Amino acid sequence: MFTNNDINFEALKRKAYNGRWATLEDGIIPLTAADPDFRTAPEIEQGIIEYLKDGYLSYGPFSGLPEFKKSVADHFNQEKHGSFSPENILAVNSAAQGMSLIASYVLNPGDEAIILDPVDFLFKKSVETAGGKVMLCPIDTATGEIDFEKLVSLISSKTKLISICNPHNPLGKVYSKDVLVQVAEIAAAHDLWVMSDEIWSDIIYDNKSFYTYSSVSEKARKKSFTVYGFSKSFGIAGLRIGAVLCHDQDTLEDFIEKSNFNSTIEGVSTLSQIAGSVALERAKPWYKEFLTHLQSNRDLAFRLLSRSEIVTPNLPEATFVLFPKIKNGMTSDEFAQHVLTHGKVAIVPGSERWFGKGAEGHIRICFSTSQEILEEGINRIITSF
Repeated sequence: MFTNNDINFEALKRKAYNGRWATLEDGIIPLTAADPDFRTAPEIEQGIIEYLKDGYLSYGPFSGLPEFKKSVADHFNQEKHGSFSPENILAVNSAAQGMSLIASYVLNPGDEAIILDPVDFLFKKSVETAGGKVMLCPIDTATGEIDFEKLVSLISSKTKLISICNPHNPLGKVYSKDVLVQVAEIAAAHDLWVMSDEIWSDIIYDNKSFYTYSSVSEKARKKSFTVYGFSKSFGIAGLRIGAVLCHDQDTLEDFIEKSNFNSTIEGVSTLSQIAGSVALERAKPWYKEFLTHLQSNRDLAFRLLSRSEIVTPNLPEATFVLFPKIKNGMTSDEFAQHVLTHGKVAIVPGSERWFGKGAEGHIRICFSTSQEILEEGINRIITSF
């Protein structure tokens, strides 16, 4: 199901944008955007077809279809130690939109938000779009550990939000229950909101336990938002479907009102919600096979890169990206450009634009492809020097 023969390269060249097959000239292997090379689960395809059969594509409820909200709540409760009810869920147009809406809801112009450094660029972008000021809290790029002393020192009267990425993109770190409790204690002591981006929480290796942020304590539950999406675990990025989860019903209703989800100004495609719901209810067997394949790819990529003289790889606990440290003195941009020119492989540089200041000196490699493509791509990277 996840071999090279299962990849439809012609379809990818027509449809896979965002720095991938459709945007690059022939002969270049993209190990760039975190998007699988495999077609989505047959159950999801079938679910969409079934929904369309009666020919009706009517308005759905503004906050999301009941079956979508129930499937997300059940998934978090069964797999992530959650305690959500369907009423705690809002369907949104992708996890990225959820992050942006939360920043706009929590921050007034001039307010400060603490984000991790390095981390995916959407954290910074969502704060700045809301008129907020970003405060960077460094994390150890080798271990993913948060510098809590530094975190506390960044808090001022202007601070309103702490944003965490768990599992962490690009380091692949899964934060333990104890670490999340520590975040919650600090946030509660200073009356801060916490946003936890958990879009990667299905892609976790070695059967490691995952705790959704709001589940770790009453303090965590009280003043937090959780963001979730389907693009990583189920390969439906183009359907733009995600969810915002919040335990406090008054807060969520106010959030829905202020984010324009109480009218036809906002709202999410019902077709996308059906795809998400079917993914969680019927496509778990497909997803489990995908996860097994990804873990095997992770181990392969780590082995190949460990033998090279050019980078020191990390072994991620989650996600399907590696974040190796460059050993040969090149900047991230120089390294990525060299590999593209001489090895015909596209990778993401660990530059400030994509991950913040703390990412410099690293590259990000996506491994959600076939073993053959991954092996070829990494061998090209190594032999390009």
